[in-house]
Amino acid sequence: MAIVLDESLGAGLGANAAAVLAVTLSALVPGLPGPDVVDRDGTSYPGLIPIGLPILKASRADLHAMHELARRMAGVTVVTFPYHGQQTTDYAEFASRVAASSTDEIEHIGLALHGPRKQVGKLVGQLPLLR
Repeated sequence: MAIVLDESLGAGLGANAAAVLAVTLSALVPGLPGPDVVDRDGTSYPGLIPIGLPILKASRADLHAMHELARRMAGVTVVTFPYHGQQTTDYAEFASRVAASSTDEIEHIGLALHGPRKQVGKLVGQLPLLR
């Protein structure tokens, strides 16, 4: 599992994209969060994901190519964050902009990938961490 962001995003836009991708991925992958945890006083905390989730960076061209490859891989869930998603706060407007674009025209500013370790590794193995 990994999140890959456009290397040109600033900290705020990158954090926004990573959060949106993580929330969407958790809705698509059953059981992604671990079980709730309880402290010694009995206060319960919602479970977090029990595995690592690296945040990596790539160029937009690499994100586009990675999206094309990932969506053809059996067993890999891919969530994309199109550029249009940070151009409006109106979801209907966002959906309209995506609907007016062809697959090749979509500019990806982030991807979330989940699937077999080997397959995800083929996609992201050479990418640097976002720092």
